Amino acid sequence: MYTLLDGLRVVEASSFVACPTAGLYLAQMGAEVIRVDQIGGGPDFRRWPQAENGDSFYWEGLNKGKLSVALDLSSGEGRELLAEIAAAPGEKAGVFLTNFPVGGFLSWERLSARREDLILTRIMGRADGSPALDYTVASALGIPFITGPESLGDEPVNAVLPAWDLLTGAYAAFATMAALHHRSETGEGQEIRIPLADVGIATIANLGQLAETLHGGDRKRYGNDVFGAFGRDFKTRDGERIMLMAITPRQWRGLVAVLGIADEVARIEEERGTSFARDESERFVHRDALYPLVERAVAARESGELGAALDSEGCCWGPYQRMEQAVRDPALVTGNPLFSAITHPSGAHYAAPGAMATLPSQARVPVRPARRLGSDTEKVLTEIVGLGAGQFGALMDKGIVGVPKP
Repeated sequence: MYTLLDGLRVVEASSFVACPTAGLYLAQMGAEVIRVDQIGGGPDFRRWPQAENGDSFYWEGLNKGKLSVALDLSSGEGRELLAEIAAAPGEKAGVFLTNFPVGGFLSWERLSARREDLILTRIMGRADGSPALDYTVASALGIPFITGPESLGDEPVNAVLPAWDLLTGAYAAFATMAALHHRSETGEGQEIRIPLADVGIATIANLGQLAETLHGGDRKRYGNDVFGAFGRDFKTRDGERIMLMAITPRQWRGLVAVLGIADEVARIEEERGTSFARDESERFVHRDALYPLVERAVAARESGELGAALDSEGCCWGPYQRMEQAVRDPALVTGNPLFSAITHPSGAHYAAPGAMATLPSQARVPVRPARRLGSDTEKVLTEIVGLGAGQFGALMDKGIVGVPKP
């Protein structure tokens, strides 16, 4: 956690990946983020992967450093309390993240009537209000039909990483900060709607893939080959698999030198009338000749020795690791100041990441774990909403508010 957003209060009522990711990023930059859930947990509270006791590693990972409030959101009183928290006064308050529907008790019309300078960032499935999740967005974009080896034919391949959720969450955090800047300049609040499907289609358009399709048809499947450049997986003599890339001229020259294939490469260039050093796309066009050459050279080397040689020449490469290896990798986790080993609400003790940005002017502080569901209900309702002890007790008796069981 850093202190860039100290004093900013953000209220989040959400579930799944995109919206909680936006809240997480703001919390890691120093904002006080208050997550409001249904008593007993929302639809993502027990989502896999789970700890042995059934608690969700997923939930506690996405909610690190946030305060937790539990309300009965099926009741009018619970909904009223959420609206009061979201629109509470304060110069650095009045910022609300949600993926609740456009209409209903969290509509812009209702919330802005409480606070006209409210910033409401709403993550949606589609712009028309219909539902969509990461996998249904991906399936409509065509990406599953260009993922995987050519031998799959017309079989789609779903990605494991929820890319559109993560991009949407990051974009929502950015858009929220843009709206905050606008409010500081003009005093105006506003609702921002960010449809997951629009993030998906806009992203592939920004990458030139829609234009590519319009002017040449769908891209083929290329397996692990990097489209338009030199890049693929290769296996070393000791059976390790590495990813080799050569995008820049320097990277290409270094790779050729390390593998000792300069003469063979020169012969291919002469035969085919091209230069691989000048144009990265030519390395892709002529990969039928280059890949077997590199494959043989890599297969003749031990992984440790080859890795050191590639590093010495500034080459771009990386080992293939399973997650059980990555979690013990000093460069990635165990020796990385990004991570802190902490005890989580599940009771499990493991390393968790803080903010992904590095701020040389600020020292990192240990990562704050997620709170137990409802841990901050009383604090938020008394300090922000202004309820007295008797009022809070009455709400407890009626089952409108929730706190952790002892």
